[in-house]
Amino acid sequence: MSQLITYLQAFAELFYPRICLVCNEKLIATEKHLCLTCLLHLPRTNYHEQAENKLEELFYGRIQIHRASAYFEFKKGSSYQKVLHHLKYRGQKELGEFMGNRFAEEIKQADWIRKADLLCPVPLHPKKERKRGYNQSFHIAKGMAQSLQIPISRQDLIRKKFSSTQTRKARYERWENVSEIFELKNPAVFEGKHVILIDDVVTTGSTLEACAQTILNKCQCQISVLTLAIA
Repeated sequence: MSQLITYLQAFAELFYPRICLVCNEKLIATEKHLCLTCLLHLPRTNYHEQAENKLEELFYGRIQIHRASAYFEFKKGSSYQKVLHHLKYRGQKELGEFMGNRFAEEIKQADWIRKADLLCPVPLHPKKERKRGYNQSFHIAKGMAQSLQIPISRQDLIRKKFSSTQTRKARYERWENVSEIFELKNPAVFEGKHVILIDDVVTTGSTLEACAQTILNKCQCQISVLTLAIA
């Protein structure tokens, strides 16, 4: 049966070839979403190895963050921006799991990662999640959990107010847009834990700051941050 499926997949690819999201070259059988060359040349930050890195500095004077890292850097118009676009707007939740898993495999030996207790994806408002069909941050966390063997908290931090998109907003406008829109339903789950907030991309950090503040207002715990990308 598995051989038949392999033949059918190969036949389908004659008409609908799988292509790399970054360079548009045809993927070989062992590649998923990105070709090996584009994955190799991903502009990694390696922030997980650097204390007081650019992402951690983003939160200085705003919120107490233990550690923070992003998988890669991107600029507007970069080929790697396509990864985020397909994840967020093209329904490719499997891409989120793939990238989350690849990221986790590269950082899993970092001491602060190994000491984490809980992964918490940044929640979407139920209305937005129904419209999109999924929460991309959850699927990133799901891929990371498979590698790190750290449980995910999905229902304890919720988004209680619907907010407009952050795109094209200035830093203060972004903060106003997300201030006091999150709620911690079950603080006991976070009490005394090292919690890692998971998101797809960080620009000003306003959403992650609001999530962290909501958690820290209700319990004593340690907050770190992991995102796929930093703009």
